[in-house]
Amino acid sequence: MTNRSVSGLKALAMQVIRFGLVGAAGFAVDIVVFNALRLTVLAPEEITSGPMIAKVVSTTLAILTNWVGNRFWTFGDSRQSNTVREGAEFFAVSIVGMGIGLACLWVSHYVLGFTSVLADNISSNVIGLALGAVFRFALYRWWVFSPTRAAARHPLTSQSTEVSSRSTEPAA
Repeated sequence: MTNRSVSGLKALAMQVIRFGLVGAAGFAVDIVVFNALRLTVLAPEEITSGPMIAKVVSTTLAILTNWVGNRFWTFGDSRQSNTVREGAEFFAVSIVGMGIGLACLWVSHYVLGFTSVLADNISSNVIGLALGAVFRFALYRWWVFSPTRAAARHPLTSQSTEVSSRSTEPAA
């Protein structure tokens, strides 16, 4: 393996770790808000579709948390200069990811009949979260915060970075 591929793998590993930590913060927001709503004002005994509404609200707040963390930390070096476009792309990917979690909750709760709080949490916050996380990371990395898109927008910056990194390498 070349030094370049090893450094690329290290960079990817750091990105995955940062993504995981940002995701953990979003997960905390999601699970606290979901359970607070699911056990109170949106309990299924009060509102039939309460768990689904609670999940939409909690996931939306988690998406906001994750956008800030991913924009400034995980993918901070390749974020777009057009914040509105980046935000729209991020939220589009996140909404599909939320759909994955909602689909898991819906199948578990309404099709399979697992209606306990524990079952709702396992289906949406374990299975749905894991499937959605893989989908979101891939699209955030290769579309929303793509390093090639950042380089295409700022060709002089990427060239000067490349030149400066070469100038610090020892001569062969």
